[in-house]
Amino acid sequence: MGTGMNEGKGILIEGMRKRYGEGDTAVDALKEVNMRVMPGEVVGLIGPSGSGKSTLLKCLGAVIEPTAGRMTLGGKVIYDNGWLIKDLRALRRDKIGFVFQAPYLIPFLDVTDNVALLPMLAGRPNAESRKRAVELLEALDVAHRAKAMPSQLSGGEQQRVAIARALVNQPPVILADEPTAPLDSQRALAVIRILNQMARQYQTAIIVVTHDEKIIPTFKRIYHIRDGRTHEEAGEGRGFE
Repeated sequence: MGTGMNEGKGILIEGMRKRYGEGDTAVDALKEVNMRVMPGEVVGLIGPSGSGKSTLLKCLGAVIEPTAGRMTLGGKVIYDNGWLIKDLRALRRDKIGFVFQAPYLIPFLDVTDNVALLPMLAGRPNAESRKRAVELLEALDVAHRAKAMPSQLSGGEQQRVAIARALVNQPPVILADEPTAPLDSQRALAVIRILNQMARQYQTAIIVVTHDEKIIPTFKRIYHIRDGRTHEEAGEGRGFE
């Protein structure tokens, strides 16, 4: 996991469970989930359909409430057999970045405003938000597209802008759900290379949910989820030193 990093940062999941329904019809989607992802680290989360990946991602993203367990985010306990945070919307906006299979850029805003929107919604001044957006676009080599509309971008450029948007509020955690699925091998590996670079640069903990065989060899650590339980294993970690 590397050394010298703050043990309290990143994301820590302990004994997370999620049950749907009651009594005889109850279904345990998550039975025992334990994960730790450190600042600056990109970890893969893989598993067959129906294994609990989607449920786990929704719990990690504070979209649905777990049934039991404990979740620490950026050094703060946010869930301990119940939410300890009242405003989950603000938690998702400020503490968790999301990257999806589709970029979901707002078609009538230019690239800069697509990235600057989240800090603006969080109450930061427009000029400061746009300055931060441009810095990230530069870091991701798409600053030359800052005034372009999403429809003018290639698929790879759109995904870079989506990554900039996920980073803009400097969240301790980014959840990437199948971010390379629509991309060919070269662009898929480019996206993972960027995520590794951004994780290190901004000390963000990144979890990548994927079925993509092209990128699985890039992870240093992988969590397999099977029947609602996580199993950690070392990955190959190729190519991103």
